[in-house]
Amino acid sequence: MSESYPDQRLIVALDFADSGSANALIRQLGDLVNFYKIGLGMIGSGGLELAERLKKEEGKRVFLDLKLFDIASTVSAAVKSVLSLDPDFLTVQGEPHIVRAAVQARGAAPMRILAVTFLTSLNRKDLDESMITEGTMSDITLERASRALTCGADGIICSPLEANQIRNLDQAAGKLIVTPGVRRSGTRHNGQKRIASPADSLNNGADHLVIGRPITQSANPCAAVLQILSELPEPVMEAT
Repeated sequence: MSESYPDQRLIVALDFADSGSANALIRQLGDLVNFYKIGLGMIGSGGLELAERLKKEEGKRVFLDLKLFDIASTVSAAVKSVLSLDPDFLTVQGEPHIVRAAVQARGAAPMRILAVTFLTSLNRKDLDESMITEGTMSDITLERASRALTCGADGIICSPLEANQIRNLDQAAGKLIVTPGVRRSGTRHNGQKRIASPADSLNNGADHLVIGRPITQSANPCAAVLQILSELPEPVMEAT
């Protein structure tokens, strides 16, 4: 691993119920981390305000993980409403009409629209309960990713187990692959069912790793970050 920090491939998930706890971790990590994910769990307790401050006052990169899903006009309005925050990434569900609406609403803004395939907490049994079409997790994730990219998504959110296949899609050339479900060997899965180690995730084609509880619930978050970074392969090129 290079001694230069921060490594832009690591995105720390601020999975807290309030922005105060998130701020405490951000202060603790300091210059070790430059990229943070803010999800739905914090939206009602200062999450959007935190996103704006991280971008405009602290020069950090921000991933708004909202997984937008609604009719096209509502998705469009939601995308336009967050453009003033200048997030780097925004997630939407991977249905074609949602991706098209989000991309159109984003316009020329630099924010990347990332399409969600299937949550890494789900397996085939979960999809059966939701009456999702038959097929292996791998096959239907690949098809969902292909359709989202064809509709203009800038990248895909997927399990690290499917990253390699998605990277090999023709439509994935020049696109981002961001993988949650990343856990170091021998650590708790914390409800994730389709996981891989940080190094394996990158070697499978991921550009960015989203890691939350192994860092946020660590007794020493800085040490946890340094340990994760020490296990990463040298980057071939700077991640976008």
